[in-house]
Amino acid sequence: MDSCKDMQPHHSGLRPQTEPAPYTITTDHSSYKLGEEVKVQLLALGSAPFIGFLLQAREVGGQSPVGSFELTPGAAQLLICSQRPNSAVSHRSESVKTSIWVTWRSEASRDGKPIQFHASFVQNYRTFWVDVTSLVLTFSGGSTSLPRPTLTSSTTTSTIESQHASPGKSISSADCGITKMCFSQPSDCDPAVSVDCYFMSAMMSSPTDKTIRYEMTGPSNGYISFGFSDDQMMGNDDIYICGKGSDGQVGLHHAFSTGRTAPQAVPLGNVSDVRASAQDRVISCSFTSMNTISTQRTKGFNKTYHLMFAHGPSSSGQIQFHAATFISTDKIDISRPQIVGKAGWSHVIKAHGALMLIAWMTTGSLGMMVARYLKGVTKGHNLWGKDVWFLVHVAVMCVTVAATIIAFILSFSHVKAWSKGAHPVLGCLVMILSFLQPVVALMRCGQQHPLRFLFNWSHSLNAVVIKTLAVAAIFTGLKLIDSTLDRWLMKVMGGFVGWEALCYILLEVHLNCTVSNTDTLKSKKITVILLMVLFCLGNCAFLVALLVGIGTS
Repeated sequence: MDSCKDMQPHHSGLRPQTEPAPYTITTDHSSYKLGEEVKVQLLALGSAPFIGFLLQAREVGGQSPVGSFELTPGAAQLLICSQRPNSAVSHRSESVKTSIWVTWRSEASRDGKPIQFHASFVQNYRTFWVDVTSLVLTFSGGSTSLPRPTLTSSTTTSTIESQHASPGKSISSADCGITKMCFSQPSDCDPAVSVDCYFMSAMMSSPTDKTIRYEMTGPSNGYISFGFSDDQMMGNDDIYICGKGSDGQVGLHHAFSTGRTAPQAVPLGNVSDVRASAQDRVISCSFTSMNTISTQRTKGFNKTYHLMFAHGPSSSGQIQFHAATFISTDKIDISRPQIVGKAGWSHVIKAHGALMLIAWMTTGSLGMMVARYLKGVTKGHNLWGKDVWFLVHVAVMCVTVAATIIAFILSFSHVKAWSKGAHPVLGCLVMILSFLQPVVALMRCGQQHPLRFLFNWSHSLNAVVIKTLAVAAIFTGLKLIDSTLDRWLMKVMGGFVGWEALCYILLEVHLNCTVSNTDTLKSKKITVILLMVLFCLGNCAFLVALLVGIGTS
């Protein structure tokens, strides 16, 4: 049998793999014009290269190749399929490949119809995948699609029967787990009761029908969205976006995410009965879809996917980077009524947060207090030829810097990319200044040097700057993971900062009020030590509360 028709490599007695292929087909367009060129990439996902491939473009539902290919320099060759020159591309040799780029050109003489790229990948002689498909490219008489969805109500007028209907009032958690699948943050919240509830649901019309009724709602100043993914990372995700356009109207949009870039707009497809609204700050959309879920590696209604929910701002009708997102713990079959649990933050990120919290709200604070308030009351107490206060200060600050470095490495090694927002910027500043602090201290001049005061002031000022930036970084970090309705973690952190400020004020007042007083040195020591013990007790209480909150986030 001809491989051009069935896409099979026809390795004797062997069948293609049935699990999702570790390969994908991407294009630089989601639509095309007659005679237009489209860049196509065959890409290996992860660490699974391929040695052979066959690529064709076909009309949706068709079996014959359309258009023609042009090669860029690489390990590929053009083929003749169905007596059409250059209508397919295959490998030139069995060398290991991770990426192949080709250019496809549509035929100017044909009527424009939706097309789809089909490919087969050979990992080795016994292991191969057949008929892996790209997203559908629709024919467009105008310009190609924008790199990100433009949120204008006009893009969905053909499917909207009641644009100004209010789905928000009818969306609720009723029947969750009974007739529909529900996914929300906070868990088990009801959007009919709380305006701070991010919620989506899916309900199949019947066990044999592929029609699904979707709902989503949540507070946002731009858009809300949900998507289906094969993993818990952004990329290769089938997404629906409910957002405000430049005209202020709310519309529904379909997109495909390719990673940490703006998603590509795709046709809305077989969608009907779209209802969209914005009331106060809550955006809501509900719609009926017969679209097949497609993440390129997996396709169909009977598959399981991780659910993703994201929300964020928009500008002039274009969605911006999401402000927050939550993802299902497990892969979900949306045809089965259930209440889905969202995934907690990874243990690496939790360890990052815990280390930074311990470093700059406990050990760092203790080191600064020891240098400021115990220095004067522990004179004459030496250990190994050094003042006791100095040894304690150095020890706890070394722990602080070490914890900061470890936390910094953990976050970047886990994310493997730069995250947007203030938190990573603040974290980098804290890391840089924390690293410089002990380096400068090692190069300080002697105590009797006439310029010693410059070191003392710069050392103290840098410590205050680091402390301020660290507190700001912790607040922005807790804001990312605090999913409680009342922002419990943020409130506890506010109390933590207030408690520390109060202890500083008490110690400062005591230090200044007793300088010229007749109190004995012994009474000074007792008062300072008692205040320090009180600070440590309160600090531990707040620290434990926040660590528990981070652990359960």
